[in-house]
Amino acid sequence: MQANPYNTYKQTSVETASPERLVIMLYDGALKFLRIAREAVENRNIEEANRYICKTQDIINEFIVSLDMNTGEIAINLRNIYDFWNRMLIEANIKKDPVLIEKVMEQVQEMRDTWAEAALKYKSGQPTAAGGVNIEG
Repeated sequence: MQANPYNTYKQTSVETASPERLVIMLYDGALKFLRIAREAVENRNIEEANRYICKTQDIINEFIVSLDMNTGEIAINLRNIYDFWNRMLIEANIKKDPVLIEKVMEQVQEMRDTWAEAALKYKSGQPTAAGGVNIEG
């Protein structure tokens, strides 16, 4: 059986990405899943909405388990943000509320942009704080 070239490309992209790029890719995935979930809610496709809200929560849970809680306040604050997102998504899933999904999307987008900026500074050698997340290999 011949491998799907797109899937091969995606797998190679993940396997060769830097740790900071992987974080950004996860945020991009969360945003994609949130968009699909919001559209599914708006179209009253309950099953698809649930599936993509849960996929987003899987990514958020990955962020939580990757936190290095020994780094102190930053890690604690990030964990609180991630927990808040999860609670909002649980409520959005129960109520099938696209407004709640949109609120999470806005915050995830903001965090993604912050990580992208930090990654650029890291790449250019400027000092940055890792935010309590272990992005080293």
